[in-house]
Amino acid sequence: MTAATTTRSRTPDRVCAEAVEFARHAAVDAVGAAAVGEHLGLDVEGERVVTHYFATTERAYRGWRWAVTVTRAARAKQVTLDETVLLPGQDALIAPEWVPWSERLRPGDLGPGDLLPSEADDLRLEPGYSGDEEPAPNSVLAEDRLSGIAGEDVAIEPDGGRVQVAADVERAQIASVADELGMGRPRVLSRLGLNLAADRWEKEFGAHSPMAQAAPAACVSCGFMVPLGGSLSQAFGVCSNEFSPADGRIISLAYGCGAHSEAAVMPAPAVPAAPVLDEFSLEPLPLHPDRSGGSVEESTPAEELGHS
Repeated sequence: MTAATTTRSRTPDRVCAEAVEFARHAAVDAVGAAAVGEHLGLDVEGERVVTHYFATTERAYRGWRWAVTVTRAARAKQVTLDETVLLPGQDALIAPEWVPWSERLRPGDLGPGDLLPSEADDLRLEPGYSGDEEPAPNSVLAEDRLSGIAGEDVAIEPDGGRVQVAADVERAQIASVADELGMGRPRVLSRLGLNLAADRWEKEFGAHSPMAQAAPAACVSCGFMVPLGGSLSQAFGVCSNEFSPADGRIISLAYGCGAHSEAAVMPAPAVPAAPVLDEFSLEPLPLHPDRSGGSVEESTPAEELGHS
């Protein structure tokens, strides 16, 4: 590699620019003579401040270079060492810019045993109604608290006190209903979370997919479509047709495929009629067709029996 001098707009200090061997000795003292190659050039960092570059012979640092910065005080004839570092060049192999794991994560990256924590302020979620602090109406705690005097909205506390329980009963009933509706969770999907999920599902199994464009009908009228619960039931369901490409997947009601339950109803196979046995008519049956010269003569069974 040929030495090249690279300078900025400022003119380098002559003494600092000529201190090539001084800079080389500084690099050798820092990393050893075997790691320092030829002089590659210099840069002007400031007034009486110059950085000399030397090639590195380390095979693991191809394209990198040793940067030795020297400086000189005003009216001084000797230069002094500022710093010695290893810097990447234009052809250096460097690591890409660091990206947080939350931004690098992609669908399908989560494996068995992996944990994916959700941030406390995750915009996809919002506080739900867990009801953890409310006793269920059929729990032992609720029965103990309701063991007050009959006909009065009071209950006996462990310390013997009497408290109103009407509000507690109402809260317990709300918690029970919320649990049946699937709301008994600390956090639920926010409007943003619902929209993001709907956009993902619509993109893969929506009305604009090639399969839906060629389908004879939409999934909203398919017998294999299992409706969802909640607000998403207005636009999505689950496919249960094992021959459909969307089997077991959440699909848009506007999606469709050739496995639609009403696409083509196969006709039922024809059922042959039961055999009929006619016992009232006689059918002539010749017993010896060769005796009549090869011709078949019609005769009744009674006549044939008489000849024999």
